[in-house]
Amino acid sequence: MATLLPPPKRQKIYHGVPEPEKEASEPTPSIVVQFVSEDDGRHLAPAVNIPANVSREGLEALVNRLSEQDEEPVPFSFHVKLPEDKNAPAGAPTQVVISKSIEADVLGHPTGDFTTEDVIVVHCSPQSVFRVRPATRCSSTLSGHSSPILCASFSPTGNLLATGSGDTNARLWDLNTETPSHVLSGHKGWVLCVEWEAMERKLATGGHDGQVRLWDPKTGKAIGEALRGHTKHIMSLAWEPIHLNPSSPRLASSSKDGTVRVWSTLTRRSEYTLGGHSASVNVVKWGGAGGKRGVLYTASSDRTVRIWDAETGRPLHTLKEHAHWVTTLTLNTDFVLRTGPFDHIGKKPVSDEEAQKLAQARYDKLLSTTPELLISGSDDHTLFLWSLFPSTSPASSDTTTKPSSTKPIARLTGHQRQISHVVFSPDGKWVASAAWDNSVRIWEGRTGKFVATLRGHVGAVYRLAWSADGRMLISASKDSTLKIWDLKTYKIKVDLPGHTDEVYCVDFVADKVVSGGRDRTVKIWKN
Repeated sequence: MATLLPPPKRQKIYHGVPEPEKEASEPTPSIVVQFVSEDDGRHLAPAVNIPANVSREGLEALVNRLSEQDEEPVPFSFHVKLPEDKNAPAGAPTQVVISKSIEADVLGHPTGDFTTEDVIVVHCSPQSVFRVRPATRCSSTLSGHSSPILCASFSPTGNLLATGSGDTNARLWDLNTETPSHVLSGHKGWVLCVEWEAMERKLATGGHDGQVRLWDPKTGKAIGEALRGHTKHIMSLAWEPIHLNPSSPRLASSSKDGTVRVWSTLTRRSEYTLGGHSASVNVVKWGGAGGKRGVLYTASSDRTVRIWDAETGRPLHTLKEHAHWVTTLTLNTDFVLRTGPFDHIGKKPVSDEEAQKLAQARYDKLLSTTPELLISGSDDHTLFLWSLFPSTSPASSDTTTKPSSTKPIARLTGHQRQISHVVFSPDGKWVASAAWDNSVRIWEGRTGKFVATLRGHVGAVYRLAWSADGRMLISASKDSTLKIWDLKTYKIKVDLPGHTDEVYCVDFVADKVVSGGRDRTVKIWKN
């Protein structure tokens, strides 16, 4: 039987006109690029001439080759700063992140500020070598609290979770099984704050009853009686950093009674009381700079931020720039102080000495390019960036003219309502601030320059948390949603609805997110 051939394809007919010739693709222009380090502004290599359509991955490989990295290749993020434009709308981004290529993102930018004739300065920022996956689904809804959940915090390793509620109880949850593990009963009022010691040996809780309590997270039992001394409710707690005291770190508590007390966890007594504030002390942070036992930073409703020597309790500085209550503080070392010796590898130290070395190495690595910085946020709608101990960084020794350490580096303006929360990214390069104006703003961590506004919430934004790799930010809002933001595009990466009322607290560790709020449920979100 003969094989039948298929009929020939019909030619396309363009109404009697011959088929138009295909347009030749335009040749890719060449551009001159100068790679600059985001950390210190130095040139990573001489200016190079490259095709404009080189992908972001290609730029990463090129920078690793040009900077002659002997170690493993380092992942980078790239951005180009936009020229200042007074006519630009308020809240418009001030830089372009290169996510595809320079041709697509920079030359094709709607402002038309860049041409192939320009030398394009590309700022390179090394990224963490690990990558956190975004949470996309609610893996557990944990009920048990009978009142709104006011605070939630993962332990430094991310294996345990503590929550505090208006039902006077704190609860511990096992994250391997995502089930309740212990109920911590003892407070006679709302549990307003929970704080883990960085070695995960103890948990501290502060309540509306003015008491501070310590708990053993393994057994869920109270460690001794409550620490009494404050006359009004506890606003904030802070543990002494592990690299300063690995065996028995002290605990600082701030209260609405206007005082801060530093407690010895060995004697269970107050070592000293800081009494310089004239109104509620809303936040206390324990930094690693200053003296050999670190310094305490306190923010108060008397419109001041005060800095104290943590060894003696002696006042060092009083910062009086704010015009209203100071309600939130953040340090660029917050993440490494909170997690102590634990990093993304998951290695556990076998002794206090090893823990101290690991914690000190992580702290020193972060401060190798910048000193310990502080940002304060206030109900006056502004934030201030401070560098109170410029000598803590080796990089500061080459600056000849140092400003007075009690003057702010920058005033961060743009929010239209009170600031509710401010937090540094884990690497200290970026700052995110949340406010009652329904927006989140991103700033440069070292200079305080505005970067972008993240809009999407339709209610006040209460809390923020960064992913450990610094590539994502999560926000909790009055509108009952959580939103994960992509720091490449400044847009929503994942929307997490599920709560039925306002979300008061959120925390992010590894690839897990916890949230809690007015609907009395704890939700755990995973990839």
